Amino acid sequence: MNTVFAYTAGRVMSSARLWLKALGLATALGFVSTPALAQAPQKVAVLDMAAALFNSDKAKEVDEQLKAETTDDEQKIRGLADQGRTLQEKMQKDGAVMSDADKRKTEEQLQEINVQYQFLLQKVQNLVNERRQQFQQTYAPNLVQAIQAVVEEDNYDMVLRAEAVLHYSNAYDITAKVTEKLNRQ
Repeated sequence: MNTVFAYTAGRVMSSARLWLKALGLATALGFVSTPALAQAPQKVAVLDMAAALFNSDKAKEVDEQLKAETTDDEQKIRGLADQGRTLQEKMQKDGAVMSDADKRKTEEQLQEINVQYQFLLQKVQNLVNERRQQFQQTYAPNLVQAIQAVVEEDNYDMVLRAEAVLHYSNAYDITAKVTEKLNRQ
């Protein structure tokens, strides 16, 4: 038992020493490379990849097709919401004078409307999510090409994802340029 503990403790200590050496090396390299970075100005850009992709003309076209495809279900959803609201108002207004049987019947109607509403809502949401994922998978290579073209044309040294940057000036944002390039493909 003591030998297992000693072996494990020895491995932990050697791992710790190795980690400290790596940390020291990284720190030393950081100090060495910092002056080199300060001498060479870097051209940096920020990109919102999702906005670039989903603001493209092709995305708008796919969105219009999806709206046309889901119009009937969305009308049914609005109709069910109106029916549910009407029944709830009736329950609030007339609940005190309604018989128990009428209350039960109205509650059952509300539950049935809610089930239909949730089903249709889930159906539309699933379809939208599915199409969105299909679009992303299909047009991701085009997005990458558009990004590469903008980076090469404008000689950017570094492009950061917008969601990873806490604050940036609009002057650094290349999202519109990438969308424009994507539209020309």
